[in-house]
Order: sequence, then C-alpha cells, then structure tokens
Amino acid sequence: MSAAPAMIAVTLPDGETLTLPKGATGADIAAAIGPGLAKAALVIVVDGQERDLFRPLEADAKIRIITRKDPQALELIRHDAAHLLAMAVQELYPGTQVTIGPAIEDGFYYDFARDTPFTPEDLPKIEAKMHEIVKQARPTTRQVWPRDQAVTHFLDIGETYKAELIQSIPANEDVSIYYHGDWHDLCRGPHFRTTAEIGDAFKLTKIAGAYWRGDSNNAQLQRIYGTAWRDKKELDAYLLRLEEAEKRDHRKIGREMDLFHIQEEAVGQVFWHPKGWVLYRTLENYIRRKIEKADYKEVKTPQLIDRKLWEMSGHWENYRPNMFIAEVDEGHENKHILAVKPMNCPGHVQIFKQGMKSYRDLPLKMAEFGSCHRYEPSGALHGIMRVRSFVQDDAHIFCTEEQIVEETRKFVELLTEVYRELGFDSFITKLATRPEMRGGTEEQWDLAEAALARACESMKLPYTVNAGEGTFYAPKLEFVLRDAIGRDWQCGTIQLDYVLPERLDASYIAEDGNRKRPVMLHRAITGSLERFIGVLIEHYAGKFPLWLAPVQAAVATVVSDADPYAREVAAALKAAGVRTILDTENQTVNYKVRLHSLAKTPNLLVVGRKEAENRTITLRKLGVEKQESLALDAAVSMLAAEAVPPDLRSAVHEEFHPRP
Repeated sequence: MSAAPAMIAVTLPDGETLTLPKGATGADIAAAIGPGLAKAALVIVVDGQERDLFRPLEADAKIRIITRKDPQALELIRHDAAHLLAMAVQELYPGTQVTIGPAIEDGFYYDFARDTPFTPEDLPKIEAKMHEIVKQARPTTRQVWPRDQAVTHFLDIGETYKAELIQSIPANEDVSIYYHGDWHDLCRGPHFRTTAEIGDAFKLTKIAGAYWRGDSNNAQLQRIYGTAWRDKKELDAYLLRLEEAEKRDHRKIGREMDLFHIQEEAVGQVFWHPKGWVLYRTLENYIRRKIEKADYKEVKTPQLIDRKLWEMSGHWENYRPNMFIAEVDEGHENKHILAVKPMNCPGHVQIFKQGMKSYRDLPLKMAEFGSCHRYEPSGALHGIMRVRSFVQDDAHIFCTEEQIVEETRKFVELLTEVYRELGFDSFITKLATRPEMRGGTEEQWDLAEAALARACESMKLPYTVNAGEGTFYAPKLEFVLRDAIGRDWQCGTIQLDYVLPERLDASYIAEDGNRKRPVMLHRAITGSLERFIGVLIEHYAGKFPLWLAPVQAAVATVVSDADPYAREVAAALKAAGVRTILDTENQTVNYKVRLHSLAKTPNLLVVGRKEAENRTITLRKLGVEKQESLALDAAVSMLAAEAVPPDLRSAVHEEFHPRP
C-alpha cells in the first residue's frame, strides 16, 4: 500500500487555510481558490517574498496571489517588459550584449553593448518584435546554477558583461537563470508564466547613453527606455501626460518667456534674465513675508568655510564628493582648505553659539535664503530643476524636546498655507528613516523618528515610511506636491536632528540651571527656489496667477496716433503697482496678440483712436477669446486688485486638505 502524499497548509490573506500536496505551485493554489483567479494570477507572495507561480512550495506558508489589479503588478509587468526588450534586441541585432535592465518609475530600461549605435528609427522595429514575442506566449522556466558554471556559460556565449556581473557574486552562492523560450538571463525573478501575460500596453520612448556600472571610466553603453502599464487605457493616459509634460517643459517655456538661460561656461548655474529675476524676487519676497510673520529671524552666513567645521559636523566624511573645494595659500606654508557651503546648518549653529542661550530663548527660529553649491554629475543636471548652484529657503528651529511636536505642527501649517497660496491643492507626506551610514546613537534615532511620527499623528497627517532615506544626521518628513498633470515633486522637508548640536557643541541653560543640548529642526518649504520655480513653470505651463507673472500687463497700440495715450495707460498701471510693458511697434493687432500670448502675458490692453478718445481700453485676457471694453480707471483698479499677492489679501481662503 503506497504512503499518502505529504501535505502542506497555505494560509490565505483572509485567514482561510487550504491543504495541498507538498510541491504544489502557486498556479495550483490559484486554481484551488477559483478559475477566475487561476487565469488572473501573475505571481505569488510566499511569507512576504514574491515568487513565480510555477515554483513548488515545500512547506506551510502564508500566501497572497498578485493579479493585474494589485499595485505591485506594475513593477512586475515592467520587469518582464525589460526582458522582453532584451529578447527583441538580440533577435534583431545578433552580437549585441545585454548588461542590466531594471524596472524603474513609470517604465523600464535595458543597457546594451553594441558597436553600431541605435537610432530612433530602430525603436518601432524593436517594439514590433516585442509584440510578436508576446503573441508567441513563450513559456518561462527557472534554473539554479553554481556561480562558476554561470560565469563560464556566459563567457562561452560572448556575454562578457553578464559574466563580470556574476563574478561579483560570492563564489559559494548559486544564481538563478530565467528562460523565456530559448532566451535566458541572470535574474532574481520573479517572472510571469509566459510572455503573453506581459500584455501589449508598452511603448519604447527614447535612447540614451550610459556607462557600464554607472562609472564614466568604464565602457559606454546604449540605453533604451520604455514604459509599460496594465492596459492600453493606462498607457494612453501616460503618453498623453508625457505629451503634456513636453509642452510644459520649463526649459522651453523659459526661452519663450525670456526668463533664464544656462550655458557651458557655468555648468549647472542659472543666468536669470530681467523677467525671470522678477519672478524669482516675487517668490522670494512672498516667502520672506510668510516667515517673518511666523517669527523667524533672517540671517546670512559665509559661502566659504574651513574644512575643520565640515569635519566637526560630519559633512566632510559623509558629503565630501558633493562639495566644491577651494585651497587658499596664506603664505609661510600656511594653506587652508575651504569648502563652498553645500548647506547652511553648520553656519546657523555658529550663530546660535554666540552668547549664552536660555530655555527662555527657545524656540529660536533662524532663517536664511542661503546660496548653496553642490557638485552634481553633468548627466544628472536638468534645466533649473537640478543645478549646482541654488538658493534654499532654509531655516533651523532650535528647541527643547518638549517643543518638537508643537514646532513641527506650526511648520506643517505654514507649509500647507504656502502650498495652497501657490496653487497646489494637495501633498503627501513621507517619513524618511535612518540610513545605513549615519551619525549619532540608536537611541537618538529612535527618539527622533518617534517624535516625527507622533507629530504627524497629533495633526492627523497621513504618512508613509520611506525606509533608509533620512540624512546622515536626521530622519525627516518629506512633503510631495502633485502638479496640474499628476506628477509628484518632493519639495519641502523638516528634519529632526540630535546629532549636529552635539557634534558642534551647541547648548542652552535649562530651567534647572544645567547646560543642555537643543534639538535642531532643519526645515525648508520650497527646498530650492530654482527648482521650485521650475515646478511652478510646469505646473502653470507659464500661465502664472497674476501676482506671480513677471509681466502682468502689456499695453499695445493699434495705430501710432494712440501712442501718447498708450504711454499714459502704461504709466497709470505702473503707478498702481502692475508690472507693465509698452508695445508701440508698427505691427498688426493680430501679430501683437500672438506675440504676447506666446510670452504668456496675462493681460493685453489694446488701445486705438477710439479708446484714446473715450479714455477706455480693450482688454484681452490670456486664454480667453472674449474681449471687453473698460474705462481706464476701472481697468487699472481691477488689475491692481488682482495683482495683490495672496498673503496680502484679506479674503478668506478655501480649506486645504493634505492628500491621504
């Protein structure tokens, strides 16, 4: 009589238990639950680990089946799509080597080693081959090889980059090799049962250069980017968003509006033109008014500071590759190494330490529009969004432990108000916790992380945990804005720091007469004025609310006879505080309408003989076809009222709710 097969128990998310023969696969479990799930299943999660549906289970486990509806499905689809791209490329272009191909936000890429450069014309061919492979429903299998066997195999088939990758794995470890039909690659998995399950909702988007292992000293590779989604509806929505993002590109709009430029002689630094500088100062002055009202004291600290201070703060050890260095010869072999400041915090601690501070002085809120410089690789630079020279709306709150929650709450209220007044109706919050490389004690990190979490809970502010993404000295709350086309931008932050006050020996006299370390809250609302202006340009597509617009009105003549009256209109607007330009060029009114529309001028005031005789103007608002005739005084009063910044208006704003 044969022995009964060994059985295993799998526990479902709802607590129900299924009993199956040992060696049952994820696909078997999905089928046991129901035919619908058997068809929809993509991968299985076994005790928290994602695994292929075709792998057997050997022991009891808690399981969950992932289908296309699950949030995790997107990353899985993109992972398989990267393999799909590599398959198609190697079938179309024999001799091409594959290197690395991960899933990334909104898509995937694969880096290839090939003598002949890819061109944009190659992308439709590769994409067509990818669709062909999907239709073939090539089956996926997984094999486990000893590391050395894998190295030998990939060297034998000419995949030297892949062999080098495997050689970096410890010699005693096995590696997993995934086959899709005959094509195979080193991969941790998991993968779908067949290529058909990837679906057809993908598109290749661009070609770029890349270095092997991200090192510019290594060979240059060719990177092909793509995007992949659950279905065609999601893909079409994303492509529409990409198209809209291209129209809103701050670099393009910046040129059209004559706001700024960047050139090779000052890599990663911004040349602000007059109109752009008006926009910059308008934002800076607005933030300055907000923080003055919130009882911050503005300071200014040096640009060049001796390395000794950066060593004391820990930045030299943890941030040195991102710092610009200057060596000064003072004579007599007395050389000083200075760093151009990448941040303002050590300088603010030096101001705090001047003179004895008491608990009665806390919280002390110190703000600076600090000009910072950080080395960013040239490949990472992007218009004014990612630069090497920028200004932070930086501030540091020196406080007691008992004041942490209240000061965090006040900051979040201020940040919320600023975002709302700048046109962002929602944000999300992330709690970034301790990184692997960090200063301070575990007890300090425990206290800091718990205090930030407690502050969020006291405000009923939803947050997600961004594990390991804190700075080397502090955990932080990150505030992520969503713009008009649904893109997220991490801008504001508040960091809770026990480390720098200790490293830099900051103290105050506590109520009991003893010296005590303050807690230091590093905080910023925009993060970087340059980057935030880039975000604003793309959010509004250059069509700023009137108070932010660099030029708020243009007065344009129809005939030269109206020039004197046009000058009077422009003077009246300027006297009322409206930023105005005068256009008396000998051009048609249609030409002038097009010109000022391209420049995103919010208001065009057209004057001719009739308007001059009646002391009126014809007003055309940007984006509005209908025009209206107004008396000059009425037009000036209306535009002057509309141009008042939101913090100076008396109207009550609508309620704002953070995004869950």
